Amino acid sequence: MSRTSPHEHLHRTELSRRGLLRTAGGLTAAVALGGATAATAAHAAPAAFTHPGMLHNAGDINRAKVSVAAGTDPWLSGWNRLTANSHAQSTWTNRATATIIRGGDGQNYGLLYNDIAAAYQNALRWKVGGTLANAVCAANILNAWSSTLTSVTGNADRFLAAGLYGWQFANACELMRDYSGFDLGAAQELLANVFYPLNNSFLTHHNDACITNYWANWDLCAMASILAIGILNEDSAKYDQAVTYFTSGAGNGSIAHAVPYLSTDSDGYALGQWQESGRDQGHTVLGMGQMGAICEMAWNQGDDLYSYDSRRFMKAAQYVAKYNSGDDVPFTTYTWGTGQSCAQSSQTVISSASRGQIRPVWAMLHFHYNRRLGLDDKYISAMYDDLVAPEGGGGDYGSDSGGYDQLGFGTLMYAK
Repeated sequence: MSRTSPHEHLHRTELSRRGLLRTAGGLTAAVALGGATAATAAHAAPAAFTHPGMLHNAGDINRAKVSVAAGTDPWLSGWNRLTANSHAQSTWTNRATATIIRGGDGQNYGLLYNDIAAAYQNALRWKVGGTLANAVCAANILNAWSSTLTSVTGNADRFLAAGLYGWQFANACELMRDYSGFDLGAAQELLANVFYPLNNSFLTHHNDACITNYWANWDLCAMASILAIGILNEDSAKYDQAVTYFTSGAGNGSIAHAVPYLSTDSDGYALGQWQESGRDQGHTVLGMGQMGAICEMAWNQGDDLYSYDSRRFMKAAQYVAKYNSGDDVPFTTYTWGTGQSCAQSSQTVISSASRGQIRPVWAMLHFHYNRRLGLDDKYISAMYDDLVAPEGGGGDYGSDSGGYDQLGFGTLMYAK
């Protein structure tokens, strides 16, 4: 006789947000609350996708719009960071090109990530400030790339480009989908035909390497892209693919592999060691942004991945925030297989490299766990309040690609 495992019980209860949203919003539930097995819940895309429904929902946009118009902080401070950014100006000229290369000779991927930042920031200015010139600029950027880009290539880093810029491009498109001058169909085709095949290839084959060879962020950006494409294109199969990989994927981006070890500190706070913690803190904080984006996009479609497996991601974010704000954290030796042969490698201590690096990832996590859920997020709060706020975006954190790995502006869009 089969017995419901604790893991299944968590999956049933923690992915139930969609049922609650549908009750509140008049949507028809695809799965009765608590009435599906873990496997069924993992394969249940929304019966009707919510738009806007990626990093920002209609409530986020309206709250920012009303608060900025009233001159209320912290939204106004977040808005001022946005309007001061050179990418947020309606005079931005796109540099769309047919082939994007990341890794190896002829790299030009900066063209894409700068233009995506500009499209996103102009889209935000239109949504929050109502300025038509910014809508025209954002649409022109997205339309130009949709009609010009035919391939993303390079060495293995092409998978990073397809992942990072896939989910970011889709998010800019999601904000613009109701603007008449934006060609949604062309953007949907670009994402499905150029970005998704690379995302899917990586999650399926991992560049023919050992399943543990690539760091968590490689999986995460591919997952985020597939999820975002699923939402933009209203493609249930893609949406399901990303959510299922989050909960049970074989690679390092799935939640159990990305957060392999749990502990509790002397003050009683639950912590989760992040998979890249022994590598460096820049990539570790990047992971907070990538997994955070996945969780936020899923949340806005009714799935609570933030709370999956007893809020395992929150424990990781607390761990990363605690260490990067200057406190010590425990570290369990991390061992994994590398290359094609799965040759063993180990890390015995946490890495202090790039410790304290500032990236605009913390507002999303703080305002979810602390304000939406009312939880004590001591270390996340400290990281956000003391070191980050108000958050900027692409162009505010250096000129290399790391400064554009997150879309940012969380103070403006998530403050509650």
